[in-house]
Amino acid sequence: MVKMKAIYQGSKHCLLTHLPSQSEIQTDAPKDNHGKGECFSPTDMTAVSLLSCILTTMAIRTESMGYKLDGIHGTVEKIMAAEPRRIGELRLEIHLPKSLTSDQRLNLENIAAGCPVKESLNPNTLISSTYFYDL
Repeated sequence: MVKMKAIYQGSKHCLLTHLPSQSEIQTDAPKDNHGKGECFSPTDMTAVSLLSCILTTMAIRTESMGYKLDGIHGTVEKIMAAEPRRIGELRLEIHLPKSLTSDQRLNLENIAAGCPVKESLNPNTLISSTYFYDL
């Protein structure tokens, strides 16, 4: 169990604290929803949390298998839906080493499909992942 804290600071900004480490992140409402878009919005955090979870879970699950994953990276595009306002779609692009075998590639893609954040998202959220083996 991990405890975190959020303080509303006014002007649609929140200060988030991860209590065990005391690391902090700020959020702001997006420009299209009454904010200034000065930093991550809560839904931006959800989107990038999915990407971070995929990369981290790949590293955790393959550490003992000798995969070389340093430098893997990706992008995520968030598309909002209305009525109710929510994340409607997440489009991920993930860049991985070209030296991976076809079995290793399949293993990583299966790991990504079952990461904890993905398993926690609304089933109505469309998620597409494109893998590039170009590193």
